Amino acid sequence: MDMSARFRGFLPVVIDIETGGFNARRHAVLEIAAVFVEFNGDRLRPCGSWEHAVKPYPGSQIEEASLKVTGINLDDPNRNPMSENEALLSLFKEVRAEVKRQGCHRAIMVAHNAMFDQQFLQQTIERTNHKRSPFHPFSFIDTASISAIAYGHTVLAEACRRAQIEFDGEQAHSALYDAQRTAELFCSVVNGFPFDERLLTPSNNGDQD
Repeated sequence: MDMSARFRGFLPVVIDIETGGFNARRHAVLEIAAVFVEFNGDRLRPCGSWEHAVKPYPGSQIEEASLKVTGINLDDPNRNPMSENEALLSLFKEVRAEVKRQGCHRAIMVAHNAMFDQQFLQQTIERTNHKRSPFHPFSFIDTASISAIAYGHTVLAEACRRAQIEFDGEQAHSALYDAQRTAELFCSVVNGFPFDERLLTPSNNGDQD
């Protein structure tokens, strides 16, 4: 299966962002993780990952309740966080390399409850004045929505259980762990979809927005 043809020139990149709250305009980004996927024959599978802790930007807010949920210890000497700008530069470099390797022209975010991650990513891009994000600026693939269709549930842990994907609640809310499980869930839905490869013709690829 050709990745570019299957997703209209886009490379799905699974993202998870752990934050200090729910408001993208005032709460800090604390962790970002990405998991890449590729086709092995006609089966989609995870193929690599990137992760890093992020320094709260000056003036940002962090809710104690959010730290309790994520288990993030901002004083952990092994945390070794990057600034937002450094984290985006590193992430975008990895994403662009994978987009090129798989013959795509741009990345599209895949995330569970993707609007949340999309808003935080876009606010971070604006704050750091990045001009060349490899991601589509407003489109994304939400695994909560497609899991509701495929497995009848929107909660990540339960959707994974129904897809027969192991899910450890003790490791949940780590950006990398959640991105890995989301990637497996996304692959499960794609691999279970009865896709007709006759649709993969140039006339059906549409424009490249």
